[in-house]
Amino acid sequence: MTQDGRVVLVTGAARGIGRAVATRLAGEGWRVVAVDRQAPAAGLPGRFVQTDVAAEAEVAALLAGVRAREGRLDALVSNAGIMLRKPLADLSLAAWSQVLATNLTATFLLVRAAEALLREARGAVVTIASTRARQSEADTESYAASKGGLVALSHALAVSLGPAVRVNAVSPGWIDTGEETLRAEDHAQHPAGRVGRPADVAALVAWLVGPESGFVTGAEFTTDGGMTRKMIYAG
Repeated sequence: MTQDGRVVLVTGAARGIGRAVATRLAGEGWRVVAVDRQAPAAGLPGRFVQTDVAAEAEVAALLAGVRAREGRLDALVSNAGIMLRKPLADLSLAAWSQVLATNLTATFLLVRAAEALLREARGAVVTIASTRARQSEADTESYAASKGGLVALSHALAVSLGPAVRVNAVSPGWIDTGEETLRAEDHAQHPAGRVGRPADVAALVAWLVGPESGFVTGAEFTTDGGMTRKMIYAG
């Protein structure tokens, strides 16, 4: 088995939070296996593997490749996710199933396929859920259900895989991934004074997969600038 450096697999790594996590961990000396369904627009650190993490056969091949090429797996960051906004009457079963497959079932497939490697390394898993697991906007049923399920799956896995493998969930709030133009009031409404950045989530993930969080498992960490603690009434 190769021993020169910890290995982390990051899904949804081509952009946004996943890209920030991959970049942060590479900067801390991790060997990164970056995974996404689509090729990144710009280079990523480590080895990139184009994979649909909702497809069982592709996940099995991905983890077989990690064992063959990296020889170990110290951490898994399950970040891949898709958002779909549709009125309930227009939400097809196929669309619902696609969101659940990518946002929830993929984590089950990944951890099941990676279990032996993670146990060998006494590793860690971090899932990227959402504050939408506990609060919603209209027309987001599939996304909310998937993220709520991911929080529950994470603590179930922590109990099943402990003490060899730690599992925690991170629930971001509004994170600016560069896809929208932000207004001053978007920042001002946050108790922290600003909308979040992918680097904020990456910093928390880096701690959770590192040695200083060795007594932390089965937990959910909210990183939302305080928004879920703020009572909001119509003015």
